[in-house]
Amino acid sequence: MPDRLDLDFLRQQQTMFTRIARRYDLMNHLMSGWQDNSWRRYAVKQAALPNSGRILDIGTGTGMLALEAARQYPSSQIIGADLTLPMMEIGRRVNPRAGLDWAASDAARLPFSSDSFDAVVSGFLSRNLSDIYQGLTEQYRVLKPGGKIVVLDTTKRPKDILTPLIRFYMVRVIPALSNLITGNKEDYIYLYESTESFLRAEELVAYLAAVGFKKVLFKRFMLGMIAIHWGEK
Repeated sequence: MPDRLDLDFLRQQQTMFTRIARRYDLMNHLMSGWQDNSWRRYAVKQAALPNSGRILDIGTGTGMLALEAARQYPSSQIIGADLTLPMMEIGRRVNPRAGLDWAASDAARLPFSSDSFDAVVSGFLSRNLSDIYQGLTEQYRVLKPGGKIVVLDTTKRPKDILTPLIRFYMVRVIPALSNLITGNKEDYIYLYESTESFLRAEELVAYLAAVGFKKVLFKRFMLGMIAIHWGEK
């Protein structure tokens, strides 16, 4: 059973993502200059799903990554899972014929059988986990032997001449944009804080390897602010 601190953290996450659900995808497009669509395409491609495979998009939100999986692998069974029901409800309402299955799920305690998926993908989930090792362990558990994990998330970049400009963009520009679009800037200040407290791309490789994943690789995007990792069970 989750302890009190875990439950409090999960409630905070649910509350925050419920607040930003309606404009979540629009803000992602604006913040990335619409590059987020290409990141999802690249991430899903790394899943290398077999014909009629089974893929889990954990922390699916409105299902954008799951929808990309449906485009690339139309004969597959695709499950989008998330704790924030309003996010998934928006995804179902906007894409009612997408052919996705939806499930309410805590990423640290997945309600799926072991060895049941050919791929597990996630987009901007990992930095929001209270226990990254536990979350990755659960993803490892539900993958079939030889199955693929793909992690798309923000990452701390090495400090260089661009660091002050990037910090200004994250701390000033994005919250101001969010305030204009959503009337809420505080939740997007959290974006910078959660990225700064998250693992570097190289450190996430070590976590994936410690859980048991093999052949772990990653690629950076957007001046090193985004990383896509993939590996094999």
